[in-house]
Amino acid sequence: MLSAFANTLKIPELRTRLLFTFGLLAICRLFAAVPVPGINGGALALFFEKTAQQAGGGLLGLYSLFTGGALENCAIGAMGIMPYISASIILQLLVAVVPQLGRIAREENGRQKLTQYTRYVTVGLALFQGYLMVVGFFEHPGTLLRGFQGNLVTDAWLSHPFFYRLIAILNLTAGTVVLMWLGEQITQRGVGNGISLIITANIVARLPAALERTWQMFFPGEGMESKYNFIHFIGMVAVLFVVIAAIIAVTQAQRKITVQYAKRMVGQRMVAGGQTYMPLRVNYSGVMPIIFAQAILMFPQKIFQLLGAQSGALGTFFAHLSELFSETRGSMTYYTLYSLMIFLFSFFWVATTFNEIQIADDLKKYGGYVPGMRPGKPTADFLHATMTRITLAGALFLTVIALIPQVMYAQLGIDYLVASFFGGTSMLIVVGVMLDTMRQVETHLLTRHYDGFLKKGHLRGRR
Repeated sequence: MLSAFANTLKIPELRTRLLFTFGLLAICRLFAAVPVPGINGGALALFFEKTAQQAGGGLLGLYSLFTGGALENCAIGAMGIMPYISASIILQLLVAVVPQLGRIAREENGRQKLTQYTRYVTVGLALFQGYLMVVGFFEHPGTLLRGFQGNLVTDAWLSHPFFYRLIAILNLTAGTVVLMWLGEQITQRGVGNGISLIITANIVARLPAALERTWQMFFPGEGMESKYNFIHFIGMVAVLFVVIAAIIAVTQAQRKITVQYAKRMVGQRMVAGGQTYMPLRVNYSGVMPIIFAQAILMFPQKIFQLLGAQSGALGTFFAHLSELFSETRGSMTYYTLYSLMIFLFSFFWVATTFNEIQIADDLKKYGGYVPGMRPGKPTADFLHATMTRITLAGALFLTVIALIPQVMYAQLGIDYLVASFFGGTSMLIVVGVMLDTMRQVETHLLTRHYDGFLKKGHLRGRR
């Protein structure tokens, strides 16, 4: 494997692509450090530092993790690339349910049109989210950050609220748009999916802080005694390796459906038939079910939390409900609902993005068939049943991976930033993107007759 990394520098084109990718990722990280004009970023960073345990969990902590700390710094990249991800998800779901968009997607230049629509939706979402962030987060931080005292807006801008809002919204929107453009440049001229690499770089950027807090767990300082010992350290390392190995195995796991093609005439030429396979991924939905489940479960908890602020028996009742829906409490109610939501969204995502009827029609159109299955509806029913079974296994895997950091944080008292690297969304994204990038780099190596990262020459999916 070490020789494969050395070989990447021997290929001029691949070396240029790698340097280009790393250079743009370094520029993306600057967006997490440049503050929005008129914002007292030091006050917010100090607040996050003092309330590291409380601010680490929840959707706000997940958002901060994806932006690489830009949210805590009130930087121009505080929204990160998330509006683009939201726009992509919206367009992908609309393609499955809106016939007009479905026809555009099947056209020759349909993907380019959908990409253009995604950019327009990204700008709209960025303007909307930027306005909410400026009004609700910067001007009234106490509504989102419980216990925050003071004002994030500097005194010079308090007397010009309109210009402050306009400049802050434009800065946040411009930061998201530039990050989107940089991601597209990495995809075209670099190595790997640029948007995914930007998210991965933001997550990995929090690794030094996680290592520092891990050190503080075992060596809290002079005069303080740690509740963790060497056995806990060995256990954490073992869990980390097991989780990474499981994610790699399930991410590459596939159910290969054999497809046979008969001989057919294409124009005046006879095309020979052959046998191939259709790969159905076990974890077809990726990390989306976990993100959806965390986002939706945040709403009832926040509503019950606001209702529980009132006095009387009714306020006490809503406060109790808020604790049941709080991930920081680690209640069985939250774990059960969280698991059910992951299962639900796993099947929902597959139902909306995997069109077995269209796949069966395309196979019939091009003379392909699944051995033992008649073309048309029987093939579609077979693909539906097969995908349902492997989705069940993928949903179970996602549930276990998602609960590991939650249990470590709520039950074992481990810092949320440290626990987030032992599973959950961040680990799934990092491992998945790294595997995809390694496959693309390995393709360049093999086409130039170099050995790949493995002795057998290529990364293979599991059966």
